Amino acid sequence: MHKRWMYKTRWTIIIFLTVCIPTGHTQGDSGHINNLSKDQQTSSLAAYSPPIQVSFVRETGEDLQRMIEQLPGETLVDNRWTRLYEQELGIQIRYDWIATGDVYNQKLGVSLAAGRFPDVVRVNPYQLRQLSNANLIEDLTEVYRDFATPLTKNILEAEGKGAFDAATINGKLMAIPESSSSIETAQYLWIRTDWLDKLGLQAPETIEDVLKVSEAFTSCDPDGNGEQDTYGLALTSYLWDPVMGVSGFMAGYGAFPNIWIKDPEGGLTYGGIQPEVRKALEVLQTMYLEGQLDPDFAYKNGSKAYRLIDQGKIGMLYGEQWTPFVVQSTRDEDPEAEWQAYPIVAETGRNRVVPLRSNTGNYFAVRKGFAHPEVVVKLMNLHLDKNWGQNAEYETYYNDDSRAVWMLSPVTPFPGTKNLDAYRDIRDARTTGDFSVLENEALAIHKRIAAYESEGLKSGWGWKQTYGPTGAFSIADDYDLNGQLLYDQFTGGITETMVDRQIILRDLQLEVFMNIIYGSPIEEFDQFVVDWLELGGKEITSEVNAWYRTQAARDHQAFALSY
Repeated sequence: MHKRWMYKTRWTIIIFLTVCIPTGHTQGDSGHINNLSKDQQTSSLAAYSPPIQVSFVRETGEDLQRMIEQLPGETLVDNRWTRLYEQELGIQIRYDWIATGDVYNQKLGVSLAAGRFPDVVRVNPYQLRQLSNANLIEDLTEVYRDFATPLTKNILEAEGKGAFDAATINGKLMAIPESSSSIETAQYLWIRTDWLDKLGLQAPETIEDVLKVSEAFTSCDPDGNGEQDTYGLALTSYLWDPVMGVSGFMAGYGAFPNIWIKDPEGGLTYGGIQPEVRKALEVLQTMYLEGQLDPDFAYKNGSKAYRLIDQGKIGMLYGEQWTPFVVQSTRDEDPEAEWQAYPIVAETGRNRVVPLRSNTGNYFAVRKGFAHPEVVVKLMNLHLDKNWGQNAEYETYYNDDSRAVWMLSPVTPFPGTKNLDAYRDIRDARTTGDFSVLENEALAIHKRIAAYESEGLKSGWGWKQTYGPTGAFSIADDYDLNGQLLYDQFTGGITETMVDRQIILRDLQLEVFMNIIYGSPIEEFDQFVVDWLELGGKEITSEVNAWYRTQAARDHQAFALSY
């Protein structure tokens, strides 16, 4: 049994602990006096006087630590964002503890199960439901209504009310969604074009072409070292990783294994149990058995799988728009290495469809009894204002010389279409030749691309591959204009059965899919479909469709009222 089993067991333990959250257990000084004046209490950006302390817990990782090492005088607990929040809002950020990856998830699970968590806590939908059911968190309905600025509301609600519906339990808003973007989950096919040129190959136009290129990249010695030590396609141990995952590949077969799609009867069905997935898994199995995939990919997370890219052993991968900043290190070892984004492709005769996940998966909840539940909204207000408000300081607080300093903030909402909008602004300026109209994010990106083209600025290469004339967002623009985007049809959050079953079902899916790719009989997929339905999938599908019918009725009523 490979690594999937360990992953499944760990999450089962966390689910068990979360289910055991003691009802009514709270922590801290719930009697803290709100010392704001009436005007201050109703002001979205007013500072607390005297300052208040607000506790969080924090996940860190290798990328964040590497960036902090490049920022003299700043740490995770004392940096430009923590100082800004204290100076402008009178909010002192404190971390009860900081941990990495799996340790963070395990520690948070135990903390929530014990009912001992910080003033503001970032949770997933399952944890949110459990905390709400246990009456451990504040109702934020009025907080959001009264304290969110127009800018904040516009940004958080840009993709509709789905994220807020997911955070609303029994008619109460129990957490503030950390907005994200569905279009940011669009997949692209990234290929080493220097290898294409060396082997006399053309960029693929169908999924059949992708298989031919993968086979050539594996067997035709594209790195020229006389050894068969390269791989056609990169994968990681988590099949749905945004970079080096299989979502984009499977879409080529009309398979959408981690979103809900419409069924022929007009309802919703889970994409992961459809026959198209079976075919895609068979193809991946063949690629694995023929040596086109790293034989140990099931044991490698993104960081470990990345090392093969760094060593120049990978020729293709599927990934989101930020992939160039992952593959750029290839050019450090081989200056001739060149990567290019292409649209994902489909089987001959099948239309291209690009699946988009509902990408708001995290929510900020406030501990029951905390005297200032509005702090989470005020932090978001300032974060958005400093990066996208009228007086934004984007290059100070969001991206400082290609360093993602936005990650230093404990809350990180952003406009869902900001990157596509920046691309379009740069494209239009490029067309007219007037770059003076650019500002904030678009201006910062343009300057980096220009510095790369004129001065060879190293980091500018990644920006050009993302925002340039043939970069990822030029493809996203086409996806959008051509109507090729397939949004997840279910945005209703966590249903009652999902609370207990969804994570187990997802881990079962990953385990079965991984085993099939590794060589198990394809008939295991058929048994997986049966097991998925019996272990809760049938009930979940019923609940999802009940939500869908309610939404359809609501939309119909709203349409009728508009006339």
